[in-house]
Amino acid sequence: MVDSPGVRAAVVGTGLIGGSVLLRLHAAGVDVTGWDPDEGTRREARRLGVPAPDRLVEAVADRDLVFLCGPLPTLPATLVEVAAMTGERCVLTDVGSTKAEVAAFAATHGLTHRFVPGHPMAGTDRAGLTAAGPELLSGAAWVLCPTAGPATTAFRWLAELLVDLFAAQVVPMSATEHDSVAALASHVPHLLAGALAGAVQRAPLRDAILALAAGSFSDGTRVAGTPAGRTANMLLGNRERVLRELAEVTAFLDDLTAALSASDAPALTARYDEARAARAALRDRRFDAYDRQFPIGGDHAAEVSWLCELGVAGGHLTGLHVGVDTVSYTARRPVAD
Repeated sequence: MVDSPGVRAAVVGTGLIGGSVLLRLHAAGVDVTGWDPDEGTRREARRLGVPAPDRLVEAVADRDLVFLCGPLPTLPATLVEVAAMTGERCVLTDVGSTKAEVAAFAATHGLTHRFVPGHPMAGTDRAGLTAAGPELLSGAAWVLCPTAGPATTAFRWLAELLVDLFAAQVVPMSATEHDSVAALASHVPHLLAGALAGAVQRAPLRDAILALAAGSFSDGTRVAGTPAGRTANMLLGNRERVLRELAEVTAFLDDLTAALSASDAPALTARYDEARAARAALRDRRFDAYDRQFPIGGDHAAEVSWLCELGVAGGHLTGLHVGVDTVSYTARRPVAD
């Protein structure tokens, strides 16, 4: 177990996700500080009982762990800045919705050994510390990107802490695999929600449509309420992969359109049966649990290979323990349909 009360942490950028990380750590008794470039947000953190110094260096000095939670375009510069203000043993991680670019940047600047790219898969359509809560990320799938070598030590330590403090389902995955998966799992849905909500906004009978809008419209457009700048940053940060996956969605939509245009009920039904199977798989997923151990020493290549294979297979970690000679993982992997 991670000695979480003994951990000294900081959260840089205390909006919805960063604020929720901050409040959860504070509620768990962790010695945590918060920092945000907005003075009003720092005052709000202090009102909630969390130390929030006015200077970034004061917030991150002598910390064991720093979460970088600012807007995506600011992450590379913030990573370098915070790295210079913290010791070599301080683990750095982020919560950004794209991973390949920041992971490559960290490697270029010699920070891979203590920077673990991360992405908790949770959120709401609201923004800011006032929308944050200590339970928002509880039980969430939380991607962490392991790297063989010295970086594996940072991954193990952080993953154990996230499981302990957030009940996180840690999904180990390479940065490029994350961005490919997230394109269709998260980013394209923002495009589709925006298109549907935007079409209604332009419709001559907008108010009448909204009066009749029920669960299907509300569920399908929820993320269209996300702050526009945040959505734009996410989509641009993963542009090529999002466009590639959007083409696949468009092809399926074309199939539906063709079947509808031709009044082809069997083809239309077949396409919706196909879509329904994915929805059922999401709802009814079953997992097998098993344990795996690896030696503490070595180059950790086999360990990282197994971890990434687990994540790509749809699995996750529910526990791990770092012992004197071995690290023990408890994993869950989906049962084949």
